[in-house]
Amino acid sequence: MSQSLSRALTILGLLGDGSRSLDDLATVLGVHKTTVLRLLRTMEGDRFVQHDVDHRYQLGSRLFELANRALEQRDIRSIARPHLAELNKVTGQTVHLATYEAGEVIYIDKFDAIQSVRMYSRVGKPAPLHCTAVGKILISARPVAEREQIAHRITYTPFTERTITSAERYLRELDLVLEQGFAEDREEHESFVNCIGCAVRDGTGDVVAAVSMSVPDMLLDHDQVLATLPEVQQAATAISEGLGWHPREIQDRTNTHQPNEGKQ
Repeated sequence: MSQSLSRALTILGLLGDGSRSLDDLATVLGVHKTTVLRLLRTMEGDRFVQHDVDHRYQLGSRLFELANRALEQRDIRSIARPHLAELNKVTGQTVHLATYEAGEVIYIDKFDAIQSVRMYSRVGKPAPLHCTAVGKILISARPVAEREQIAHRITYTPFTERTITSAERYLRELDLVLEQGFAEDREEHESFVNCIGCAVRDGTGDVVAAVSMSVPDMLLDHDQVLATLPEVQQAATAISEGLGWHPREIQDRTNTHQPNEGKQ
């Protein structure tokens, strides 16, 4: 860890216990005030700290945003866990939960297959955007302009012979995901492994996570994996409902407010 980063993290920890003056921080860190002031100005520019009229420093709004994000993800994980466990139990296969944050798709939970086969994925590890089912689900849910920007900045690492290797093909794949309502990874990330994924929505209908199931083809071929789609969809729906997503109620409200054509 760099010295500047270590000092910045120490400052955040100190401010977590209450506001501090520049002199206080310099004394605790054991460095000159100008060194601390440079760090504080950088952190203040990114809203990690702020100062009041008495020039006492305190935690900034950016940290509260990050804390809320962390709580949201923890809530998703805790709500999803029993449904992921059930999907894992019913299918016997590897199950993932992933979210999109800061330009990356991150695995936030995983249940290994009941068999001894283990997947490449790890909790906390980024998932490639272009060749995983969770990546395709989460990126397809972004606004059109953002999808195009993401597609053109991806490094299309060819993990297997089936990996998507161009932005144009990737964008077509995202359109297909939106059309069919689920995503596939057909031996695109790992040879001989097929995967299907479905979206998880919150109470507003926004896609906030993705559930996937991965299976080596020595256990199930592609068609057999695809046949388990209803179970994956059921798990994703159950998690979404736990997050407040009730599509039927929303559809009913929408229909109620639509004009009745043909009536005078």
